Amino acid sequence: MASGMLRSRLVACLLNVSEGRRKDLVENVAKAALYDAEGMQRKETTVLNIFNDHDYNRSVITIVASVDSIRDAVLSACQEACALIDMRGHAGVHPCMGSVDLIPIYPLGEAVGERDCVQQALGGAAVARGLTETVRGASVFLFGWADAALQRGLARRRKEMGWFRKSPDLRALTADVGPPPRERYGLTAGVGASPYVMNCNVSIDTLDVAVGRSIAAALRESVPGGLPGVQVLALPHEGAVEIACNVESVAGAAPGGPTDPPWPRFVVDGRPYCHAPAALIMARVAELAGQQGVGVKGTALVGFTPQECMGLAELALSEGIGEFWREQRRIHM
Repeated sequence: MASGMLRSRLVACLLNVSEGRRKDLVENVAKAALYDAEGMQRKETTVLNIFNDHDYNRSVITIVASVDSIRDAVLSACQEACALIDMRGHAGVHPCMGSVDLIPIYPLGEAVGERDCVQQALGGAAVARGLTETVRGASVFLFGWADAALQRGLARRRKEMGWFRKSPDLRALTADVGPPPRERYGLTAGVGASPYVMNCNVSIDTLDVAVGRSIAAALRESVPGGLPGVQVLALPHEGAVEIACNVESVAGAAPGGPTDPPWPRFVVDGRPYCHAPAALIMARVAELAGQQGVGVKGTALVGFTPQECMGLAELALSEGIGEFWREQRRIHM
């Protein structure tokens, strides 16, 4: 296994890019995280997974590295994505604003805290400043711990920026870092740091997006009876409707009921966190859909739970596997 010192210093970035149909292009972005300009593999860095979605025209690349190495890996991947993805020709059903749409940095190791992740996202020559300084015309906004003054969450920042609109007006926006957004790259709709966020998508057997929206409305943490930490969209997807959930970690003790599956737990800076389990989300979606005579088709985790992410990163790094996404089905599935 990876050494105890390295394990304690690991962080993850679930990099979201606005391309899901040209898989070779997305793999080039992933490889940019792993190899430097001379083609040498970066130390203490692995790409665990690449999740491509054709309908959404979006991919999520799971990069894990030591906190000292994550900046170079993520910045190189972002530079490659900006070079290859032109937002002027982008089309997909998932909301997005930028060639690189989301750069979240999450602590995995017990020695990594809020301050470390903010430093890699924002401080000095970190990802946000590095991207806007090396890609002329790139611009970003900040969320979570990196939004130092207000620490606004991702959902709130996206709403403020118009991310959920079908055609957001870039000319009306002021970036937190970088110049006014340009159509070529759009706006990177989130560089930030927070406790781990998991993505859990449940497909329901209907073409009626209104049914999906009613389920999404009942799941959101902002409504009575909603699931804490869960942000939800309902989107048409592969001949069905997908209930797409961002599952944020919440501070404190697990809020689940006595019959609920256990809520996975972890600690950051000595503070306990937990997140809603995928089994609970699927059960709640199935219950709400069933009330409207609709069945569930399936569930997909985009990437891994925090515990899976740590375990697979240890395995990949101990064996020196950078392109772990090519191996993970054999090892993990």
